[in-house]
Amino acid sequence: MPALRFTTAGESHGPGEVCVLTGVPAGLSLPVEVVDAELARRQRGYGRGGRMRVERDRVRILSGVRWGETIGTPIAMLVENRDHLNWIPAMQVEEPTTEERAAVRQVTVPRPGHADFAGLAKYGHEDVRNVLERSSARETVGRVCAGAVAKLVLKAIGAEVRGRVISIGPEVDDTPVDYTEPHSVDWKAVEAGECACLDGSAERRMRAAIDEAKAAGESLGGVIEIWAWGLPPGFGGYGLPGERLDGLLMGAIGGIPALKGVEIGTAFENASRVGSAVHDPLVLCAEVGGGVITRPSNRAGGIEGGMTNGMPIIARAAMKPIPTLTTPLPSVDVSGLRATSAHKERSDVTAVPAARVVAEAMVACVLASACLEQLGGDNMQSFLASFERYVAGLEARGLWAR
Repeated sequence: MPALRFTTAGESHGPGEVCVLTGVPAGLSLPVEVVDAELARRQRGYGRGGRMRVERDRVRILSGVRWGETIGTPIAMLVENRDHLNWIPAMQVEEPTTEERAAVRQVTVPRPGHADFAGLAKYGHEDVRNVLERSSARETVGRVCAGAVAKLVLKAIGAEVRGRVISIGPEVDDTPVDYTEPHSVDWKAVEAGECACLDGSAERRMRAAIDEAKAAGESLGGVIEIWAWGLPPGFGGYGLPGERLDGLLMGAIGGIPALKGVEIGTAFENASRVGSAVHDPLVLCAEVGGGVITRPSNRAGGIEGGMTNGMPIIARAAMKPIPTLTTPLPSVDVSGLRATSAHKERSDVTAVPAARVVAEAMVACVLASACLEQLGGDNMQSFLASFERYVAGLEARGLWAR
């Protein structure tokens, strides 16, 4: 069982989104503003829909924190859905009156590409709203709350997680970067743009593609890239399948709504190369006093044998176009098995920039959990002391240097 665990609850137009996070050591400084900043990043991005003008996500921490610090007990976080007021009685918790029930339109036409059809089959529902409210990407609010806390755990040991957009639709940002050096990416430029990419000309092309898709009633997917750096080698494991960090990361990222493919490093390119052109050589860097082992390349994406190898962790993920279209695809009305068009819900043209924030959160949760599992510590003092001992041992052997 992972050291850091969280669960989320809440429907898209229900009263709110909830996250309960356990395993965080006592003594971690947790300003509410840090979580709110991550929630705000999730709401940004060119191509977002009208929902982002309604919601102003702010977290309310209900437990596990006292006087700005964690106390070692479960952290419960609530983000209220402002739009819920517009969805009464359709999404109220209380049973509606006969008149209220009659006024609520049931959704009986599943959208292709969404969870609607399979959810009806699984739970025996007749109203698709019972499925789409939870399967909505609004659920990722809770993941971002958990990720904000996990990032603070990682920051305490000098590790960081950041993400950028590689492509939206057909438009690609192919700016060259050095995958052995995280600061070869201008992260300030990434945050400043509405498409979260590096190159200004690529952003202009992406915005034009989004505008064109919106006019056509279409949606766009894309590719995101997540970086994590500052972690020493040896976190994760190879003894059991559930210890392997690459598998945990791919599962966590692939479990985000609409993300359909994940690779670590240059995995798909590597599949067509010979081994000598894939594996990253070990070399001695004499610039560090006494010499230290390093790598001139990072095609493995920072993970070998299910463990960190001291290089930046690189993960990429492909996001499919959002399945809610303003020009709906053919579907079937399940109430009478009648051919029709899928129903429309308010939606984004693209959410690729927001997906990289959610993916950052999931990567942070996996990595923070791996650190806590390896180093232990019910409080931050013992956790940090254990980290220092571990790193000192690596540095003494020339296996890694900060």
